[in-house]
Amino acid sequence: MTLIPIKLPAGFHSNGTDLDSEGRWHDGSLVRWRDGSLRPVGGWAERYTSAYAAPARGMIAWEDQSGSRWIAAGTYNKLYATTSGGITYDITPAGFVSGQVDAVVNTGFGGGTYGSSFYGQARQDTGNYGESTTFALDTWGQYLVACSVDDGKIYEWQLDTATPAAAISNAPVNNRSIVVTEERFLMALGADGDPRKIAWCDFEDNTQWTAASTNQAGDITLQTSGQIMAGVRTAGQTLIVTDNDAHRAVFVGAPFVFEFSRVGSACGLIARKAIADTPAGAFWMGQRGFYRYNGSSVEEVACEVWDKVFLDINTAQVSKCWAVANGQNGEVWFFYPSAGSNEIDRYVAFDYKENHWMIGQLDRTSGFDRGIFRTPVWADASGNVYNHETGFNHNGQDVYAESGPFKIAAGENLVVVNKLIPDELTLGDVSATFKTRLYPTSAETSHGPYSMANPTSIRFQGRQVRMRVDGVRNASWRVGTMRFDGVTGGKR
Repeated sequence: MTLIPIKLPAGFHSNGTDLDSEGRWHDGSLVRWRDGSLRPVGGWAERYTSAYAAPARGMIAWEDQSGSRWIAAGTYNKLYATTSGGITYDITPAGFVSGQVDAVVNTGFGGGTYGSSFYGQARQDTGNYGESTTFALDTWGQYLVACSVDDGKIYEWQLDTATPAAAISNAPVNNRSIVVTEERFLMALGADGDPRKIAWCDFEDNTQWTAASTNQAGDITLQTSGQIMAGVRTAGQTLIVTDNDAHRAVFVGAPFVFEFSRVGSACGLIARKAIADTPAGAFWMGQRGFYRYNGSSVEEVACEVWDKVFLDINTAQVSKCWAVANGQNGEVWFFYPSAGSNEIDRYVAFDYKENHWMIGQLDRTSGFDRGIFRTPVWADASGNVYNHETGFNHNGQDVYAESGPFKIAAGENLVVVNKLIPDELTLGDVSATFKTRLYPTSAETSHGPYSMANPTSIRFQGRQVRMRVDGVRNASWRVGTMRFDGVTGGKR
């Protein structure tokens, strides 16, 4: 009897109707593909317990001149430095202005003019948006530099655990973010309270900010209708992204120091931390899509899980969205709060090497890629810090992939399936469940889960079927092309 392969291409597709995902993987969590085979993402192990008293919304790792490794994290009201051994120091600057854990929209009392609404009637969402507090963190040589979006001052910490970070002399205030260029200029973004202004210090002197013929300090106001959101080093230049467009800064030396040019329009950043640089360029999450800067221009990245993300996102808390590169796997991950959550609980990831998308559920608020440490390090909303991509312990979370519908036989024939020939690295590491329907919108019948044997005895009938694969916990399983056997029928 002819074997019928269940051959589904890598990546998730969850746009449109049920049948729009025909013959594709449709939903899942904590899985990825390599060379066509389905497998779990790496697990995680707790590195530090309750390292921070509130969700970290900005993290960085670096190594000082003595070889000691550090992790810095910023919350809405604190700045922390943690040694590689797990000792955490509160290095919050004196006079630091706390922000807010959650974003708010000022539509309540004081959010409008007197008499502009009726008593007892809910107001429309037209007030000013107060974003969740995030920290921009970078390094100045072996020192840490930091700026909170709410406090606005630029601080430097010089590794003395007994002395907190201190404001940099003469630096602009009321800034929205910072970035250090590859040439070692510290840039203040949204400087001096102007959302479009960029100011930079003199070459390798972050206390000299006043432009003169004897230095290379300077400033510019971008010609944009948006506000500057973030900056990132990429491809030998500095990319500045607003909530509307993108600009690049290229070092040209005196007298102009930097040349600025617009490289993308209608590609604004959704949140200040939702951008990450990778070997394939800088990727970021926009307000209604995803974008990549390839070193010369911005291009939109076609997203096959757009509906899954943007139709189920908490628009009031999008300022918490953030991105991180996962370089060892050729991926960039974006974390966001779903519509039913005020905190990060979902992710969407793009595999830029194999050009497909992944989705799932995970509570992580900030982190960084491997490099200084052997694994990626990410933190959750409770302030716990984890080593990722290590082992396959997923803390009890479901690791699975579920397909869209596919037809077993040509046309609309009703068929009966009796056997499954599994294709696994180790037999028994996954179970399979099949869900059948007669028509796209009719009731669905579930069959299984079936533990894998060779062959596996199953029995169901239908015109279209979906398959769900659940991985055994703490196992490095692989799934290739499974096949149906014992297919009979042919009725309409």
